[in-house]
Amino acid sequence: MNAPLRRVAIAVLALFGLLVANANYVQVFEGDKLRTDPGNTRVLLDEYERQRGSIVVDGGTIIAESRPTNDKLKYLRVYPGKDKYASVTGYYSVIYGKSGIEQVENDLLTGSDNRLFTRRLSDLLTGRDPRGGNVVLTIQKRAQETAYQKLANRAGAVVALDPRSGAILALASSPSFDPNPLTSHDPKVIRAAYDKLSADENDPMVNRAINERYPPGSTFKVVISAAALQAGLTPETQVPCPRTYTPPQTSRPLPNFNGETCGADQVPFITALTNSFNTAFAKLAVERLHEPAVRAQAEAFGITDTGFSMPLSVSGSQVCSRDRDPQAPGPSGCRIPDDPALAQSAIGQRNVAITPLQGAMLAAAVANHGQLMRPHLVKELQAPDLSVLDRTEPEPFNPDQPQTLPPQAAAELTRMMVSVVDKGTGRRARINGVQVAGKTGTAQNATGKQPHAWFIGFAPADNPQVAVAVVLENAGTTGSEVTGGLAAGPIAKAVMEAVLNIREGG
Repeated sequence: MNAPLRRVAIAVLALFGLLVANANYVQVFEGDKLRTDPGNTRVLLDEYERQRGSIVVDGGTIIAESRPTNDKLKYLRVYPGKDKYASVTGYYSVIYGKSGIEQVENDLLTGSDNRLFTRRLSDLLTGRDPRGGNVVLTIQKRAQETAYQKLANRAGAVVALDPRSGAILALASSPSFDPNPLTSHDPKVIRAAYDKLSADENDPMVNRAINERYPPGSTFKVVISAAALQAGLTPETQVPCPRTYTPPQTSRPLPNFNGETCGADQVPFITALTNSFNTAFAKLAVERLHEPAVRAQAEAFGITDTGFSMPLSVSGSQVCSRDRDPQAPGPSGCRIPDDPALAQSAIGQRNVAITPLQGAMLAAAVANHGQLMRPHLVKELQAPDLSVLDRTEPEPFNPDQPQTLPPQAAAELTRMMVSVVDKGTGRRARINGVQVAGKTGTAQNATGKQPHAWFIGFAPADNPQVAVAVVLENAGTTGSEVTGGLAAGPIAKAVMEAVLNIREGG
């Protein structure tokens, strides 16, 4: 063989080797990534060959199921609850892939989960039609549907937790959407529905309960109160409460809501929370607690990490400056830069921002004697024959530091939050025959827009079974009333009544 032919042969052999290496790399190293790519329609078509498992809420109501068809795709995904459960289920589309629980638990629902290997082998040997497993959620039907109904298509969200376990009892986002058109087998219908939803300025496909961060307003005073109680204050401690407070390093005074006075130069700490006096909390944070204590307490409440695994959930809500400081202790790696920022942060403004889920976690930690449990949405995973493959066990949010605050401080803070509902800004959340603990918030946001309305709380105060957070976007007014209590309080009341199985209105 002459030299030119030899060189050509070597080049062809090298190219062939590269081709084999690339094929092996794609199949071995990139296989899982390609298989789970939401845009891989070949995988979706294969999935439609077998019946996808159901998504079920606690109590047995099916909120997502696959029904047989007579077309090329053998099964159609159907959502009987439509928009009421879309924030939980997400969607399963042959064109746009998956979201929500449909995405998180896709392997089990399709039957490809390793825990179903024996079942798949049995189906192959017996000729039985393969099926996916079922996902049972912690969601309570009555609580979820009450939350969605009370939101009444207004922009906002409701989250309810069992503070004892972290189980999510309601996760409602509004406005919402009907997933059924997205799961159609007609590409024109699917694309038209998706384009309409994408063009909607109200963003109905955004899960506001876990994906949107809001300034918490005065609900953040629960964090300041927790830090203060651990610093030696009691509910009866007299705290300074000027009509306005001007922090060091600025000449701009911070007022109470609507320019109110406290009625005295000093008031009991419980009175300051009951009436949500801004000046008392700003002065307390700046002159007694200081920045490290405020930041550390916020992090202990889970403000910087939800610990929740739904897709696209926010895992870094802010409690301090957007400027990161590598030397700052704690997981957030950030700091509140100065005293004026600390004063504003103490009343839930400035750069402080949390999700509604984190608002519910804040209330739940106080309710559960100072122990914050990790929130979870999946109760158990089932094989197609309904046998249990896995069950979620409650666990502390931070196993290394299970107590967010000492039980005594939690008990004192509960008493203060009961006063908010009994005597203060949270009266609209009262339930006949049940003691409710809570905190309202009216949070300023973008210039020219109305403030957001918040309520967080739990019930019964002496034996908590439900903790709740409600936020309504731009629902406040600039009038004389505390809008968090007026707008969000009644929704929280209705959801707590639903969980406690109390007929609405007492």
